[in-house]
Amino acid sequence: MFTGTWLFEDRADAGRQLARAIESEDLTDPLVMALPRGGVPVGYEIAMHIGAPLEILIVRKIGAPGQKEFGLGALVDGEEPELVLNPQAVRLVRPPEGYVKAETERQHAEILRRRALYFGDRAWTSPRDRDVILVDDGIATGGTVRAAIKALSRMGARRLLLAVPVAPKSELAELRGAVDRIICLATPFNFRAVGLHYRDFEQTSDEEVIALMEKAWQRNSPP
Repeated sequence: MFTGTWLFEDRADAGRQLARAIESEDLTDPLVMALPRGGVPVGYEIAMHIGAPLEILIVRKIGAPGQKEFGLGALVDGEEPELVLNPQAVRLVRPPEGYVKAETERQHAEILRRRALYFGDRAWTSPRDRDVILVDDGIATGGTVRAAIKALSRMGARRLLLAVPVAPKSELAELRGAVDRIICLATPFNFRAVGLHYRDFEQTSDEEVIALMEKAWQRNSPP
């Protein structure tokens, strides 16, 4: 039920609003990279509006032993997957010897499974020497986005823009020095959860991700 508090109808609406904010940016050879699954409907609208390719960036959390939601870091997909660890979290938890390696291998297997699901036999588009727009449907704690930013920088992105519909001011302040530009439409006071700012925040399905990526790839494929 509409309560008067939501800012976006759904992820597609958020993407269209973000696209209008991005269109004035001076971008060279842009590439939209969306975090699945929720970032894909947002990124699709941006990519279609500015005429850029759309790509998926799969990020898998490396959870702590017995506390999978507490992230020690993340594994980020790419031509060569990038492991991004949080040294403070690792020092705090002190995981057993071999744990991070084993968990990284497990998450790499999941990345390969999802890559096969989303990509089929299509080659992954590298961000190297491109202006990259990193997109998600919002930021709560920022852990996944932070890992993605570090990995994209290592992969050679020329310029990195972070584009999200909604996020807490505190997280954006921490991320500001890690990217060239942040475009965020709303930073609500007393931020609680991303989904509270959408009228429709149903979970994005794998089928929806696949369908949107197929449409984007077909549009950008040579005739």
